[in-house]
Amino acid sequence: MALKISRILHAGYLLESAGTRVLFDPLFETPFSRNCFAFPKVEFSLEELRRERFDAVFISHYHDDHLSLESLDLIDRATPIFLFCIHEEMFSLLRELGFERVHSLELKNPVSVGEITVTAHPALDRDVDSIFEIESNGLRVLNVVDSWIDPETFQILKTKSWDLILWPFQTMRELEVLSPNEALRAPPEIPHELLAQLGQFEVKNIVASSCQFRFEDWSWLNRSFFPISYRLFERAVAQVAPKSHVLRMNPGQSFELSRDSLVPVGRLNWVMPIGDQNLDYDFDKNTTPSLTSDIAQRFPALSAEENEFLADFLAKGIFEKYYRLDPPETSWFAHPRPWCLEVYDHLGQVTNHFFEVDQKSLAGYHGPRVTVNWRTQVIARKLVDALVSGESMTSMYLRIFHDGPDILEDPLLRVLFGGQIGSYQRAQLKKLTQRSRTL
Repeated sequence: MALKISRILHAGYLLESAGTRVLFDPLFETPFSRNCFAFPKVEFSLEELRRERFDAVFISHYHDDHLSLESLDLIDRATPIFLFCIHEEMFSLLRELGFERVHSLELKNPVSVGEITVTAHPALDRDVDSIFEIESNGLRVLNVVDSWIDPETFQILKTKSWDLILWPFQTMRELEVLSPNEALRAPPEIPHELLAQLGQFEVKNIVASSCQFRFEDWSWLNRSFFPISYRLFERAVAQVAPKSHVLRMNPGQSFELSRDSLVPVGRLNWVMPIGDQNLDYDFDKNTTPSLTSDIAQRFPALSAEENEFLADFLAKGIFEKYYRLDPPETSWFAHPRPWCLEVYDHLGQVTNHFFEVDQKSLAGYHGPRVTVNWRTQVIARKLVDALVSGESMTSMYLRIFHDGPDILEDPLLRVLFGGQIGSYQRAQLKKLTQRSRTL
């Protein structure tokens, strides 16, 4: 019996077998994660989606490009949700949204839903990610999502034969686009470790999976964030897995998988293509980053209330948040060093805020002028949005100029993202709750 596989968007899939319909990491929105637009372009028919019924939803981890409450809001609340996450607050948010059957996925423990059995396995970061082994009527699919495979897990999975592997093909440069220092360190190529792993699998079909988005049309990130094209992926995989069929699945496309073939069988009627669906990524290592002052002018001004909120944060809140952080064991800031936070308004004008930073403390700096070897540029609108409704590092268009060895030591990054779990989803829930009250 065949297994029908439909691509939704990014890491989202619908698998169907003998009437059983199971979703994986579903996203029904563009943009998602603030500024991730479907690539190629599609639209979603929300009315059609609300009429769909699914037997279960499996979510590999809690990141906002995999667990989106705005997408799940379109699904019937009686649908069971299986989530891998070590943070109880994420399950609470799903229950607050109204889902009645929310389950914690246990690694290596198979879950059967009708004709489909799903086993979550450890990813390399086993406290965050998981990958899925999916079986139905003798067919076996490996969904690596967008993770690296745990070495122990890899040793187990490579002994099995696979009819289809959904393999993350894009090595996104989240840190490299934040800092000139980082941009020089990572080559724009598929990591050889990933290709070496893929070459050891016995697999009939390989889909270039995850990463079906780009940023705003004006964004310089579109030429700097995505180093791997579909063409490059196909050529590279052909060298390590010459017997495998490598293919691309665009949003909405459906394929029927059997023992002997993987053939297209139409598309989902609630995912509607717009324009050319075979566009490819176009990386340019020589792209000149846009100035933060120019980017800032693309975002709206703060209201008087928001300006007051930001001023309060810079006067008090940033210190309170920093003191609540667990200090790192080692740090470039082991001894007090100056730091400049450059905040750009909607006119592109900058206000500099000077601090003295060490591992455990943050203080305003009002002494004589000194050389500042760590500067962080942020857009006022994005900083307020990050504090109020959650943002990703990339959607904030941060730029960090530093002499330290680790960009993640940046004081603003630590204040905004250190120890913060589910801020994006909490903001989604608040918005959805307010929306339902006005209807």
